Amino acid sequence: MHYKYQAIDAQQQEVSGVLTAETEREVARQLQQRGLTPINITITTKAKVRSKNKPKQRDVLIVLHELATLLESGVALIEAVESLADSSHHPFITQTFADIAAELRQGKAFSSSLQACPLELPWYVTQLVEAGELTGKIAIALRDGVNQMEYDAQVANELRNAMIYPVILIVSGIGAVLMIFTIVVPRFAGMLKGRGDDIPMLAQVVLGTGMFLNNNFDLVIGGVVVLLVIITYVFSQANLRAKIKDATAKLPLLGIWMIEAEAARWSAMLGTLLENKVSLLKALELAKQGVKLPSLNARLTQVNKAVKAGTSLSKALQDNDAMTATGHNLIRAGERTGELPRMLRSLSKLLDESGRTRMKRFLLLIEPIAILLIGGVIGVIITGVILAITSVNEVTF
Repeated sequence: MHYKYQAIDAQQQEVSGVLTAETEREVARQLQQRGLTPINITITTKAKVRSKNKPKQRDVLIVLHELATLLESGVALIEAVESLADSSHHPFITQTFADIAAELRQGKAFSSSLQACPLELPWYVTQLVEAGELTGKIAIALRDGVNQMEYDAQVANELRNAMIYPVILIVSGIGAVLMIFTIVVPRFAGMLKGRGDDIPMLAQVVLGTGMFLNNNFDLVIGGVVVLLVIITYVFSQANLRAKIKDATAKLPLLGIWMIEAEAARWSAMLGTLLENKVSLLKALELAKQGVKLPSLNARLTQVNKAVKAGTSLSKALQDNDAMTATGHNLIRAGERTGELPRMLRSLSKLLDESGRTRMKRFLLLIEPIAILLIGGVIGVIITGVILAITSVNEVTF
């Protein structure tokens, strides 16, 4: 149950908050342990925020970072969770941790509470916490989960920031082309009406396209909307989305970048799980869940079966072509020296750096290609208009 309290601290300042406890007496005892003198305790039905006004993923990451820091400092798990429940974080987060605190007091495992909570945590966080419960190292396991979440957020943020300029460039270029077709070209088409036979083919195509867009603007907009709906539907279908990813992975530069990024994520997760004393077979199965590229996921499935049958991890990866040559060598060395988790972490860093380099190259290519395409289209339009004008002038004279 939740109790709202008002109390006096050691500096004679009034403080207030909400505590989770079974009875009012227990609330008073908790306040006294904190050096607070209760002056008013009332039971409250704290409104639960579930579907509306959810916190951002960054807010969730911050509170998990704070929880890991408290546990690393030696604070008991129940006290750390209750501290976050009484904090000034987002109401959704504090309510969630209040519920988790109540479940912990009832004897429920922390990993089970995290898995059932509405914070939408990545799957590996609960798996790492469960492994930490088995080994007695929840703080270390949770910290590894937080680090992995920060890594995923950083990669997504870098990609998003890197795509801002190319997207703006492409959208503005398309807008400029449409403006020329719908505003500029129709004016010249009206002036040159009736002289179609005397105008070069390129000029006729440009003027005809401009007039078509101008006369059927509503139809064109409707077609664009239908196209967007179709694209949205295609990407909402898991099987179609998987085929698109596999097709993209076969492209020369973009495909290698995607494969290396997925392999880096797999290596980092497998190394983290093994460091937290998760068995190899279970760690392989869990790490495979983070691989979103269907073709690589299928190869890793065969790797898992081979390892389960008694094949070494390095040989299984090599036989199924699921890793680079450098990856095979590092994993083989890790198996021989007993330092497989550390080697996997090193491999993840190498693949991550290589993937970022390829991403930069890919983005560097997008910008000039977009500029050339947009400039070429605009140039063709302007050339068509100029040819139309000059051809009419020639006929006139």
